[in-house]
Amino acid sequence: MEPSAHVDTFCRDHLPAPEDWPALLTECPDTQCGSRLNCASALLDDWVARGQGERIALRWRGEDGPMRMSYAELAALTNRIAHVLLDDMGLVPGNRVLLRGPNNPMMAAVWLAAVKAGLVTVPTMPLLRAKELKQIVDKAQVRAALCDARLAEDMHACADPDSAYHCPGLAQVVLFNSAQPDSLDGLAKGKPSTFTACDTAVDDVCLIAFTSGTTGQPKGCMHFHRDVLAMCDLFPRHVLKPSAADIFCGTPPLAFTFGLGGLLCFPLRAGASVVLSERLTPEGLLAEIQDFGASIVFTAPTFYRQMAALVGNYELGSLRKTVSAGEALPDTTRQLWKAATGIEMIDGIGGTEMIHIFISSPPEQVRPGTIGQVVPGYVAQVVDADMQPVPDGTPGRLAIKGPTGCRYLADERQRRFVVQGWNLPGDTFVRDADGYFRYVARNDDMIVSAGYNIGAPEVEEALMQHPAVAECGVTGAPDPARGQIVQAYVVLKPGHVPNEETASRLQDFVKQTIAPYKYPRRILFVPALTRTETGKLQRQALGSLAPCLVSPAADGGGTAPR
Repeated sequence: MEPSAHVDTFCRDHLPAPEDWPALLTECPDTQCGSRLNCASALLDDWVARGQGERIALRWRGEDGPMRMSYAELAALTNRIAHVLLDDMGLVPGNRVLLRGPNNPMMAAVWLAAVKAGLVTVPTMPLLRAKELKQIVDKAQVRAALCDARLAEDMHACADPDSAYHCPGLAQVVLFNSAQPDSLDGLAKGKPSTFTACDTAVDDVCLIAFTSGTTGQPKGCMHFHRDVLAMCDLFPRHVLKPSAADIFCGTPPLAFTFGLGGLLCFPLRAGASVVLSERLTPEGLLAEIQDFGASIVFTAPTFYRQMAALVGNYELGSLRKTVSAGEALPDTTRQLWKAATGIEMIDGIGGTEMIHIFISSPPEQVRPGTIGQVVPGYVAQVVDADMQPVPDGTPGRLAIKGPTGCRYLADERQRRFVVQGWNLPGDTFVRDADGYFRYVARNDDMIVSAGYNIGAPEVEEALMQHPAVAECGVTGAPDPARGQIVQAYVVLKPGHVPNEETASRLQDFVKQTIAPYKYPRRILFVPALTRTETGKLQRQALGSLAPCLVSPAADGGGTAPR
């Protein structure tokens, strides 16, 4: 590793043992960046140095209408904030700083400023509560927190010695988007607008992105400065292909690496601009596209499905490309969106451990039923339980290598995610002879019924083709005869009655759409599904829903599936 600029060496001290690292493909010509790199400076200051400072970087909806901030103005703001972090707060390079806020200009600025100052950012989802924040603060030994003033209550609980969620190592909480003199906004006003970025190494950690495991214990994924630029220079360059004229917008939080890339780093790397919006409905996102002339959108499949029915109410002539990620994209949703807009969806699979998308294809190379091919710079294979490649057309575990990879913060689960140098995201895939990858299921979403492997997403896709179904989620339920049965949670469209007759029609429909043994033997009608803040279906939480009707489990007659 290169000589570190970090005074606080916590991150390097807690990297996985060398033998547990993924094999990194560092020879890719797209990701060469020398030995010293500050990714925030490369994303922002380099444009100003090239004389492009007047270009628009950030856009948002203010009280009096659309607002904008240029690259030069954003650079000056981040410089002032960096001075506050080092001079007023006394932080030193390598300290971890937690960031808490929705998608707005100050949340973007504090991330850039902290990275520019050589700190390690720990972005968190706005909906997390004090109990969840404490887990993150304690695990990453966070020294300070920068928090949107509207989300201060839970953050202050972590700093309060009398609170049940007190974090002894958390020395400071500074609020932003506040008019108070001791807020980050107030402190930054009097600071110089120039700042020399910390001379960080390419392999100094700049981001700890937390993701929850099935146990609920958060895993901190440590990413280097070079990883941030790698995510900007692979999927965007080869698949998305943005230009400086593009205007990005979307829904994923900046605290989620899908959002950090798509709604901050990708547009800045291209010299483009991004619309930052705090909370969006499908109608709100369509209005943002219309009002700001957005050309590239990032959101989850659920939003695309809901927006498809509404596009006729908006002027979307500026829209060129739409990216779906975060969960499986049903082909019905892809076709519904294309029929409504004429735009071929860009699907992609990535992950917090890999930082962003590693399998995807540009619109002109899309193949129905698949996510796409491996993004240049990465390699992928489908393997069996012994890590041996399986023949094309055979389901198996997805294994990935590239210039980015999993490095958990002091976590024994590292050895399960990285095996023999390969990253194992936990997905079952099939690769065809042309190198296109078809998603089958999360490994833990495979339902084993009477010896048959059934992928939950495949059943969901079949159900979603029925005109009565608005949304659905599929899980396995224990069954004494089969081990498990397929159980579906269904949200009906208005005008359809949740009764046994409707359930029977849905079951018959699935039998006619996919192999009959895969049909849901039990259907539970529910008013809504459980989703994460990023729109991803929470299958593990579906059991907590209160159904308005449960169809009896169909009797298959013995153990053989029908």
